[in-house]
Parts: sequence; C-alpha cells; structure tokens
Amino acid sequence: MNDKRNDFSKGSVIKNILSLALPMTMAQLINVLYNIVDRIYIGRIPENATLSLTGLGLCLPIISIVIAFANLYGMGGAPLCSIERGKGNDSEAEKIMGNSFVLMIATGIVLTVIGLALKRPMLYLFGASDSTYPFADRYVTIYLTGNLFVMVGLGMNSFINSQGFGRTGMMTVLLGAVANIILDPIFIFALHMGVQGAALATVISQFLSAAWILKFLTGDRAILRLKRSCFRLEAGRVAKIVALGMSGFTMSVTNSVTQVVYNATLQKFGGDLYVGVMTIVNSVREVITMPVNGITQGAQPVMGYNYGAKEYKRVKDSIVFMSAVSVVYTALVWLLVHGFPDFFIRIFNQDPEILRAGVPAMQIYYFGYFFMSLQFAGQSAFVALGKSKNAVFFSIFRKIIIVMPLVLILPNLFGLGTAGIFMAEPVSNLIGGAACFGTMLFTVWPELSEKKRTSTGA
Repeated sequence: MNDKRNDFSKGSVIKNILSLALPMTMAQLINVLYNIVDRIYIGRIPENATLSLTGLGLCLPIISIVIAFANLYGMGGAPLCSIERGKGNDSEAEKIMGNSFVLMIATGIVLTVIGLALKRPMLYLFGASDSTYPFADRYVTIYLTGNLFVMVGLGMNSFINSQGFGRTGMMTVLLGAVANIILDPIFIFALHMGVQGAALATVISQFLSAAWILKFLTGDRAILRLKRSCFRLEAGRVAKIVALGMSGFTMSVTNSVTQVVYNATLQKFGGDLYVGVMTIVNSVREVITMPVNGITQGAQPVMGYNYGAKEYKRVKDSIVFMSAVSVVYTALVWLLVHGFPDFFIRIFNQDPEILRAGVPAMQIYYFGYFFMSLQFAGQSAFVALGKSKNAVFFSIFRKIIIVMPLVLILPNLFGLGTAGIFMAEPVSNLIGGAACFGTMLFTVWPELSEKKRTSTGA
C-alpha cells in the first residue's frame, strides 16, 4: 500500500515548502560550516596562514568534482523518487534510491584512485605555485582518502529530504558539522596538524553523517527504505537518474572548471595574493547562497510530488513562491556585501594585504547579485519537473559560454587586470539568470496551464 505520509498535494503549498525549506536551510548553513570553519581556523594558524588558506582554496575544484558526482546521483534520483511517490509507485522509488546508492559507492572508489594518482599535476593546473602546493597536497590527500564518506553523506541525504523528513536531513548535517567544529581546533592547533588536521576533521565528520543516513534509510521511520534487493542496476533506471542529475552535476563541474580558470588567471595577473582573495570570495559565496539554496531545494520535492499527482496549479504556486523569496533575499544580500565587504573578509583573514585587494574584488564580484537567484529558481523548476536537458543547458551556458571567456578576455582589456577577472561574474549572472528564468516561464508555465485544463476537462 502506498504510504501517504508527507502528502504534498494537500494543505498550503507555502507551508509544505517551508516545512522542508527551513530545516534544509539550516542544514545548508550547517553544511557550509564543514568548509567554512576549516578556512576560519586555517586563516588563524600562527605561521603561513595565508599560504595555508590559499592552498586549501586550490583544492576547491577537486572538492567540487566530488560534489558533482554526489549531485549526479543524489539530485538525479531524489526528484525521481518524489515523482514516483506522487504517482503512488513506492516500489520503483525504492529501486531508484538503491541504484543511486550503488552508483555513489562505485564512483567514490574510482574518484579516490584517480584523484590520488593525478593530484600533483591537477593542483599545478589549478593555479598552485611552489609555495602553495605543499599545503594543498596535504589537505587533498586526506580528503580524497575519505572521499567515499563524503559521497554518501552529501548524495544520500537528498533521499531523506525528498521523503519530507527535512528535520532528519538537517540532523544529518548537524551531526557532522558539530563533530567538525569540535575536531578542527584539536587537530589543527592542539596536535599541530595544520591543513592536514582540517582535512581529517572533515573526513571523520562526513563518516558520522554517512552512518546516520544509512541508519535512517534502513530503519522503520523511512517511507522509502534502502534495500539490498534494490541494488541491482537497471540500464533504463540508471539512464533516468543520470539524465536528471546531469543538471546538478554540470553545475558542480562547471563550478570546478571555472574555479580553475579563475585561479590560474588570477595567479598570472595577481599572484598568490589574489588566489587567496578568490578563496575568501568563494567562502563568502557559500555562506550567502545558503538560504536561497534551501528554499529552492525545499521547493523541489513539493513541485515534483504535485507534478506526479497532476496538481499543476500547486506546481505553479510553488514556482511563484520560490522565485519571489529568492529574488528578495539575494537583493538584500547584495546590498549587505557591497556595504560591508571588509566585515566578511575579516572572518577568514585579517592580513592588511588581503583586505586591500579583497574589498574592491568583493564589491565587483557581487554586483547585481540578485540576478543569480533567477538562475537558481529556473534550474530548480526544471530539475523538479524532470526537464533535465533544459537544466543542463543553462548550467553550461552561464559558466562555460559566458564566465570562462570573460575571465580570459576582460583582464586584457583597458588595463583592467584582476578587476576584469572579478567582473566576469556579475555579467554572467545578468545574462545567464535572465535567460534561464525567462525560458522556464515561456516553456514550463504554458505547459502547466495546458495540463491543468486537460486534467480538469476544461
């Protein structure tokens, strides 16, 4: 019998979204602490703080690749589970979850082997210098060794949230984050492990999160359970998971590629100092995008469930609420970052040189940041409704087609230098965000209206 707990086709759409979005936003905040706390502590190491922070920043493209594969199977499988559950097909939903789990484990092992074998050339490609490479190497070696826990911790939590257990999903991340906050100062300072201590704390924390997830998904509280009988891969099912997850995967991979281009170009025009500034800029971005990620990801299960249940008006109401909240929030954040950039920089590093270079960089990079919310909202709607091709296209369009060429071209124009590199982001937010959201409105909206008329016999 189909389990009707967390039936998103009933009650207030806004209440349904917020019931997931609020704990998911808290989970986002807590999840950000994994990396942010590392950087805050590393930025305060008595010796080589800036080099250590820059070295960790050079590892971000590799971390983004790991996240990309977690998203490929997590963000690919979870919306499909929501749609199938909305149709009342819990058996297929469990098979989707089981196949996603196996794919995560297999891919995690492969990434560990390849990453450890190619770490040196990759880090130099990503903008490392002889001064920063040792710090990056120490961090990434331990991180890749525990990569399997990271994959499960990030990817499988989506299947808890997609069933409507937002608070449990939040607790998953809270468990790991608290462990990370406690272990970081012990390993980094008390045991004098530096960046290696930060990496070890992260891996142990992700192990605890992964264990918590597996305990829940194999227990009686879960609506959809992780079962060995669902582990057998089926080509058609895997293809659907990968196709829908390609959006989240592409976003993370393009983030990784873009970070490489940013770091390499900043190394050329500004040296290690500006690579360090970029690490801080990315760290601030992780913090300020957390609430909008929470609201868009919280809306996805609601949209997907109602789409599967043929409640198309509720899907439209979900899109409107998600988009409005995202735009208002990012507009307020833009004003805050523009007015007080030094406050955000000092969280991570108080070096006067970093502040001198970082303040104008922050103001340029985040100019007109509210346009980015249109990208988030458009992507989330496409993913929730299973329209993977649209979501993938706009991931590639903004990062690869717009950002990367601008990062390479602008610093050479009119003597812009590093300012031109940071200028690429607001330009891409405007063009990419407007294109993604506009396309969603002109394609998804009419389709939902037509389906509503058909389903009601109007």
